[in-house]
Amino acid sequence: MVARLVVAAPSSGSGKTTVATGLMAAFSAAGLAVSPHKVGPDYIDPGYHALATGRPGRNLDAYLCGPDLVAPLFAHGAAGCDLAVVEGVMGMYDGAAGQGELASTAHVAKLLRAPVVLVVDASSQSRSVAALVHGFASWDPEVRVAGVVLNKVGSDRHEALLREALDESGVPVFGALRRAAQVQAPSRHLGLVPVAERRAEAVESVAALAARVREGCDLEGLLALARSAPSLPGDAWDPAAAAASPGSARPRPRVAIASGAAFTFSYAEHAELLTAAGAEVVPFDPLHDEQLPDGTGGLVIGGGFPEVYAPELSANETLRKAVADLALSGAPVAAECAGLLYLSRELDGKPMCGVLDAGARMSERLTLGYREAVAVSDSVLAPAGTRMRGHEFHRTVMEPGAGPAPAWGLHRPERRVEGFVQRNVHASYLHTHWAAEPGVARRFVEGCAP
Repeated sequence: MVARLVVAAPSSGSGKTTVATGLMAAFSAAGLAVSPHKVGPDYIDPGYHALATGRPGRNLDAYLCGPDLVAPLFAHGAAGCDLAVVEGVMGMYDGAAGQGELASTAHVAKLLRAPVVLVVDASSQSRSVAALVHGFASWDPEVRVAGVVLNKVGSDRHEALLREALDESGVPVFGALRRAAQVQAPSRHLGLVPVAERRAEAVESVAALAARVREGCDLEGLLALARSAPSLPGDAWDPAAAAASPGSARPRPRVAIASGAAFTFSYAEHAELLTAAGAEVVPFDPLHDEQLPDGTGGLVIGGGFPEVYAPELSANETLRKAVADLALSGAPVAAECAGLLYLSRELDGKPMCGVLDAGARMSERLTLGYREAVAVSDSVLAPAGTRMRGHEFHRTVMEPGAGPAPAWGLHRPERRVEGFVQRNVHASYLHTHWAAEPGVARRFVEGCAP
């Protein structure tokens, strides 16, 4: 049994990341092994969680992976830890659009049988906070709202009024944090700036959050609350059981995975599945490495911010040519979102790898949301007809948006084809979680040269 807490809020912007990351860092500094988790598809917050704990930040997404995998994936990530802290997404009851509680923080809290600590932005209220907390605590009796952390408290007097009001609610207050704008992490067009782009400053920010939480929160009380969570039934998810290729004794192919400041978005389970399927996984940085790792037999390029680094990526002509040559050779290449842009002919007028006969540019329009998808073409990831769920999150446009052999047919919220399949290249805007379909990793590795 792993002690665990879910950090939720009535709405976005209330301070979930501040409190969750601060708790992770504070408990880690106290000597506990802390497992960090994030509800939903977000890639950026887990980077800060990893910095706070020294362990991979992991996502728990009941839409992408299905409700039945949430607890097993949690148990896998939290194995051997003293405490797990799960940061929620949006408002506590906000989930996949039009699908009830699915993928909401409340849904995941129920699947984990975990107590919830509600972070409330108290900056513009006093006694009304009790009505707000009462409403969230009573809305779904299966969700155990077991405590409150007050954020953006203005003064001692303000804190006293808030605590007095909440005494009547029956939900205990585990902390009160004063306004501290200097701890805020910078944001831009897709949210917080990732840790990989500002590591030194991020280390300072996380340390400041830890100090702020230690000063303002009852850590002993929160740890006791986390330890009150009951045991979870069932076994932990096992990448070896999910993706291992039976009877395979051939040499391990080397799969290169793009990393560094321009390519920061990746689920930890993807590398674990590739390894379990028989690959040797080797990271490389397209901003600095002029060649792919020696012996690369397959290439995975996940999400990130190539638009921010387009001049630097373009200037690395030697690596761009190496990527194009690998794709031309027929080696498997899987590219998601940022990877799609990197494989394009150009990005905002800067030459990219030229694997795809398509150009990309920044747009004012944000494309965001869950998608239901069906593989249109046989590819190195999946045979045609394979159904998966994914997530789009970008402010760029690819022209054309699909090749002669599209990658996916999307069915919600609109019907369209998207992405490119050519030779053994699969390139798409769609982010998917391979734990939901581990055959993706197995099929990819089987397509790699030894």
